[in-house]
Amino acid sequence: MYSNDLIINVLKYIDSNIKQKISLDEISKIFNFDKAYIMRLFKKEMGITIIDYLNRMKIYNSLELLKNKNNTFLYVALKSGFYSQEYFSETFKKIMQVTPKDYQNFLFRKIKSDKEINLIIKNSLSILELKEKSNYYQRNKKPTIMVKVKKRY
Repeated sequence: MYSNDLIINVLKYIDSNIKQKISLDEISKIFNFDKAYIMRLFKKEMGITIIDYLNRMKIYNSLELLKNKNNTFLYVALKSGFYSQEYFSETFKKIMQVTPKDYQNFLFRKIKSDKEINLIIKNSLSILELKEKSNYYQRNKKPTIMVKVKKRY
C-alpha cells in the first residue's frame, strides 16, 4: 500500500515548521482541502490526530534539549515549538507520564523508581516509533511511471 500524497505533504510541512505555530486552519488553507477531510484522512493514515502528532513531535524535539542541564525548561519549551513553559510541561506530562524534571532526573540517573523508569522508556520508545512511522510513510510514495516518448524526425 502506498502513502497518500496529501498526508506526505502535510507531514513534510509539519516537520519543516514544527517550531512555529501550526493550526489546522492554516494546513487547510495551504493544501486547499477541507479541514475535516484532512483531519479524517490523517487519522486514517497515521492512526493519530494531527494535534496529537504535532505535540508528540514537539516532545520528540524536547527530549534532546533536556539532555543539557543548563537549558531551562522555558528555553526547551520555546525551542521545541511550545509557546509557554506551562503548556510544555502539561503536554510533556500527558505524553511521557512524567514531568520534564523527572525525565531529566532519569537522564542523570537520579530516579530510583522502577515504575518511572519503565514509563519513561516505554513512552520514549513510543515517540521514536511514531517518528520512524512518519519517516517510513513519507518514503513509501507511489513511484512515478516513466513513459518513453519516441522522437519524431
